Amino acid sequence: MNQLCASRSMSGALLLTALCCLVSALPARAQEDARRATPPPGKALVFVYRNDRVPLAAQVPVVVNTDLLGELANGTFVTATVSPGNTYLRIGDRVLSTLYFVAAANQRYFVRVEATYGLSLVRTEVQLVSETEGRSSLEQSRFVGGAPSALGAVPRPPQPSIAPAQSPAKPSIVAAPPPPPPPAPSVASAPAKAQPAPEPVVSAPMERGRESGFALIASVGSFKMATGDQVVAGLPSTFDTSSKSVFGIEAEWRFGSGFAVGGEIFSYKNDLVSTAANPNAEQAVLAVMVNGKYYFRATSWLYPFVGVGVGLASASYSGGLSGDADGLAYQGLAGMEFRFKPVGIYVQYKNLSAKTGDTGNEVKVGGSGVFAGVSISF
Repeated sequence: MNQLCASRSMSGALLLTALCCLVSALPARAQEDARRATPPPGKALVFVYRNDRVPLAAQVPVVVNTDLLGELANGTFVTATVSPGNTYLRIGDRVLSTLYFVAAANQRYFVRVEATYGLSLVRTEVQLVSETEGRSSLEQSRFVGGAPSALGAVPRPPQPSIAPAQSPAKPSIVAAPPPPPPPAPSVASAPAKAQPAPEPVVSAPMERGRESGFALIASVGSFKMATGDQVVAGLPSTFDTSSKSVFGIEAEWRFGSGFAVGGEIFSYKNDLVSTAANPNAEQAVLAVMVNGKYYFRATSWLYPFVGVGVGLASASYSGGLSGDADGLAYQGLAGMEFRFKPVGIYVQYKNLSAKTGDTGNEVKVGGSGVFAGVSISF
């Protein structure tokens, strides 16, 4: 009786140990199955993995076509089973990066995602990479989700079976398995000529690298009035058209589509070098403008732009003249911005048209100039 109890205890312990080993092996087996997954017949399989050069803690959502696969942290990957044809990837939440390619049946595609900047608004770069690079990166990555049908395509090795311990008092008799049936004769056929896998058609990333956000711009430059000889306060006057103390400050909200809307304060001064009253008079102009711009994404760091603005110009006089006058102003803008996250270098050409004063006594205070400055994005 004691031997029977001891035998049952030992069998139970062996069974429990085997089950623990099997359970502990399941996560590792699932990781390996995900890495070795092959597409179901007639489908394509897409691996999306994240590999940051400088690791960031924030996670980014991954959408393939219209399916949300999950959120990627650094060192993780997801999979998606897609039908052949146009395939769209959208990476991120409010700051989006997108990728488009044409998937072929029975092919595997590897997409690398890199988070480059940001905490709550994470900026990413996404690109299609070779299978060699993709598989190498997956070996160092952890699987966090994907299409169930993709994982079902991997054949699993047979699981070891654990036979229950038999009591020595009741030996069991196991019948020998029947002999296998003879193999059916096979007819050899000529091997089909292997067809090369079609190359995926990859478009340039439709990255909305013109990220949404707020920006401040401060600039200085050279501005020249368009009209020198005028009548000011009823007196013939000649302006020094080369302006001094020229500066501008802008604040704008940038949208992911490339459009931007904001406000600007622009200031400059000109001397009146010849007046009937006093040759030392000075004109100071302050223009308050509302601007609309569109930024073109030439590269990840170069953004040419065009824009227009409308607002109010105010001219004030000192020295031999005194007083002030207001009038409508509008302007055209063109330039480019070199963005280096979050600081940028700003170059702009401005053509300002503005008149101040009452009808019949207006003074043309507009002109044009070239400016350079610094932008800071938030």
